[in-house]
This record gives sequence, C-alpha cells and structure tokens, in this order.
Amino acid sequence: MTEYGKATETATIRIERLLPGPIERVWTYLIDVDKRATWLAGGLLEQHTGGRVEHLFRIHELTGEGGATEIDDRRHGVVLEWDPPHLLRHSWSTGGDVADSEVTFTLDQVDDKVRLVVTHRKLPSRDEMISVSAGWHAHLDILQARLEERAPEEYWPKVAKLRDRYAAQIP
Repeated sequence: MTEYGKATETATIRIERLLPGPIERVWTYLIDVDKRATWLAGGLLEQHTGGRVEHLFRIHELTGEGGATEIDDRRHGVVLEWDPPHLLRHSWSTGGDVADSEVTFTLDQVDDKVRLVVTHRKLPSRDEMISVSAGWHAHLDILQARLEERAPEEYWPKVAKLRDRYAAQIP
C-alpha cells in the first residue's frame, strides 16, 4: 500500500515514495518535458537556478480518461534550487491574488530504489492542502506505474477517493 502524505507544518504537505531506480532515471522523469508529461504535466523547465517553469496539465493524456475537450490547466514558476540529480525546488503559481507556493523534490538512492520526497509549502488554506495532497498522491502513483512499466489507475476517480481520506487527516 502506498503511504499517504502528511501535513508536516502549517501550510505544508510532504509525500514520500520509494521508486525503482537508479536515481538518474527518476530525475529524468522530473526534468525531461516528455517524460514529465507522462505522469504530471508537460511544459518548459529551464534547467538552472532562476530558470522558468511551466506546467501544462492535460489529465486526459495521463491515463486516457476524459477527452480532448478537457480544459488545460497551467501553472508557472521559477527554479529556486537546482542540484541534479538530488534536488529541484521551484515556485508554483496559481495566478490571481494567491501568493506562490513552493514545491521541492528531493531524491536519494536507497539500495536499488530511489526515495523521492515531494514537499509542497505555503499552501493558502486547508482546502488547498487537501486538494494538493490528493493531486500529488495520484500523480506520484502514476509516476510509480510508469517507472514499473504498468498501466496507471484513472486519475479523477482516484483523486475523489483521496480527497476524502486527506480531509479526514488534515487538521
């Protein structure tokens, strides 16, 4: 069973996965636009501190559910830390009047596996923490499926179940 993420401090969630290695392979799934688009979102990632980040979410392309009429969702940010293949931290903007949050990916080799920790900080509300937790959980499950070369579960039904679980555990 996949471990659930946790609220580690005010406005922060942390989710950990132990994935098939090696570390360079998992890192590539974080930074290569085409590989990242298979589990999270496509879009630009300038690979240096200060570089631009753009995420273009097309959930219908991740698992084949829904259709091309689904509205694309965009996020953007700036690379705040870049230390391949161990650390990527960037801002995460939803636009509008909401301040940017921050996402940190850390990777460590553990025998033949890779520990990936995703920490999302500065989330503006409990509702956003629940939504983000469910989303990251589902996306990381898709990443694990891709790395294990198996078909992922559908995204939206999984997120719906996960929201209830995270709502029960996030204060």
